[in-house]
Amino acid sequence: MPVDHYENFPVASLLLPRALREPVEAIYAFARSADDIADEGDAAPVVRLARLNDYRRELLAIEQGKTPADPMFARLARNIRDFSLPVQLFRDLLDAFQQDVGKTRYADFAELLDYCRRSANPVGRLLLVLYRADTAENLTLSDRICTSLQLINFWQDVAIDWQKNRIYLPQTDLATFGVSEAHLRSGLVDGAWSQLMAFQVDRARAMMRAGAPLALRLPGRMGWELRLVVQGGLRILEKIEAARFDVFSRRPSLGKPDALRMAWRALFPG
Repeated sequence: MPVDHYENFPVASLLLPRALREPVEAIYAFARSADDIADEGDAAPVVRLARLNDYRRELLAIEQGKTPADPMFARLARNIRDFSLPVQLFRDLLDAFQQDVGKTRYADFAELLDYCRRSANPVGRLLLVLYRADTAENLTLSDRICTSLQLINFWQDVAIDWQKNRIYLPQTDLATFGVSEAHLRSGLVDGAWSQLMAFQVDRARAMMRAGAPLALRLPGRMGWELRLVVQGGLRILEKIEAARFDVFSRRPSLGKPDALRMAWRALFPG
């Protein structure tokens, strides 16, 4: 199970109840395509922002009870209505994608958390609405898991993001540990870099563990799916540590050998 941006939630998984596969796929199609507009290809920023504004207009039409002509949005409209999905959560995602077009640095961790609140947390909240499990406590736990997954994605993709002139490591943390952009430019893994990344890994792990009880609260297949997501995130952190925080030479990722370890830990958490 990959831990990538918008790959960190189930997409038509066999563990998902059959009735929920269609809305999950509709949510995924929206998030994936909008994220690609912000990130992929060589379009100018003004073009990317214009296309994302088109998405915003389609959401407004859906909110007004209209059915857009575009098949992806027509499908989304149907599922928003059938499952009473909050349109604002889709707008939050668009806010994050639009921010990615122009913002390349984050001053501090609070600023990064605000980005995660819009880029990752809406997905978990939408799933909880689908599961009819969107209590206040569950939403809080879900936010912790989703934010952690987003942070894990940032830490495993430091080198990839650098190629896009993006640094998600907070500037205050870079200064605290004596790390400069030269580290990213040259792929330098020294004591300062290792200490910085150990701090970030520990922070993401603590957040994941704080949210993990949600996987035990959700019943049946939904709980099992989330347990695997949680274990996938934690496993990536272990791989970053095993690589001695060298995320430049090779991107830490999950493979088939990790599946059994994750399944075992999902079966026997703790």
